[in-house]
Amino acid sequence: MSITKCSWASWLRRNGLPAVYLANVQPLVMPVSLFLWQKKRRGQPIIFGISGAQGTGKSTLARAIGHVCTQRWGWRCAILSLDDLYLSRNRRMQVARSIHPLFATRGVPGTHDVTLGERVLDALRLGRPCRLPRFDKGLDEPRPPQFWPRVCKPVDLILFEGWCLGIPPEPDECLDEPVNDLEAQDDPDGVWRRHVNERLGLDYARLFTRTSCLLYLRAPDWESVCRWRCRQEQMLAAAQRMHEQELARFMLFFERLTRHGWRIMPKLADFVAYLDGEQRVQGVSGPC
Repeated sequence: MSITKCSWASWLRRNGLPAVYLANVQPLVMPVSLFLWQKKRRGQPIIFGISGAQGTGKSTLARAIGHVCTQRWGWRCAILSLDDLYLSRNRRMQVARSIHPLFATRGVPGTHDVTLGERVLDALRLGRPCRLPRFDKGLDEPRPPQFWPRVCKPVDLILFEGWCLGIPPEPDECLDEPVNDLEAQDDPDGVWRRHVNERLGLDYARLFTRTSCLLYLRAPDWESVCRWRCRQEQMLAAAQRMHEQELARFMLFFERLTRHGWRIMPKLADFVAYLDGEQRVQGVSGPC
């Protein structure tokens, strides 16, 4: 079954994307869908992980892959984002009071409801009805559960995407020196970053191992990541956007694990897509 130009045009309109998006990701979307079709076993859904720094296009890519697999293979697909598992501000404040003040800000391991993620992925894997969590970044709060989309029938493909998905803990000695001003000024003793690292090796590792295979989107540099994230912020309503300085500080929470991911994930992911400064796929290593 092929995908018509009309089908792609309609999908692009629904997602607010320019036609050039397909040209940018064509070297990835179609081969990935074929890879998934070859890997699929009757009666068993695939949990396909998509990992990469903020702004690399994980959410859009997940929707594009889901569209291809639905159109070509007739599959039912579900998408879950690690971002939709963020704790409420109240629960993050509890972590901030008990462990470290930096946990009040969403982002790093320690600010997600990992148990909820495990429960949702397990329900999808077993073909049980469930709701897919949704988080409102503008309000910085989970949406009420009654508004979460409901999956009533078994699915063939689960697309699970997240900025630190699959990243293992760093060696302890790497945590001694701060990587930026946030760590130097707000975490001089390393309590925050060491707890983040510990969580990566515990409950987050259990969550991440639920993926059947993993794609890593490799951004070219930190400056591109910050620029792409700024572009995402501009899509929010004006009253919900972070100011320039606020966003610059927010990005520092992600820098350590982003750089760690660049070093380690090309060795661990099933395949890696290398992006240029305009988010275009320049090369793919692995099964694709």
